[in-house]
Amino acid sequence: MTLHDWIDELCDALEIDAEVDEGLILDLARDIAHNVERPAAPISTFLLGYAAALHGAGPEKLEELAGRASALADGWDGAEPDDEFEDVEIEDDGALVDID
Repeated sequence: MTLHDWIDELCDALEIDAEVDEGLILDLARDIAHNVERPAAPISTFLLGYAAALHGAGPEKLEELAGRASALADGWDGAEPDDEFEDVEIEDDGALVDID
């Protein structure tokens, strides 16, 4: 069984129809694990998925969101957060995501 097979089976089990860019997710997890701390990697990739669902993100928006997270991790030194993303506005359609 390959990683792609696992992803397909997991999507079936979770009753979702999703195209997953595993390279993008793994790269983000690596950046966060190395620059922040290991436990932050799965939490961060979960939050990326949550943000993508919340904003109805297509592939381009997903890459943008992942880039933001990766940039944050690259500059992470454990100090106070940088104000770099303070003025960034993300379109919010007001929809709530219900995860059961």
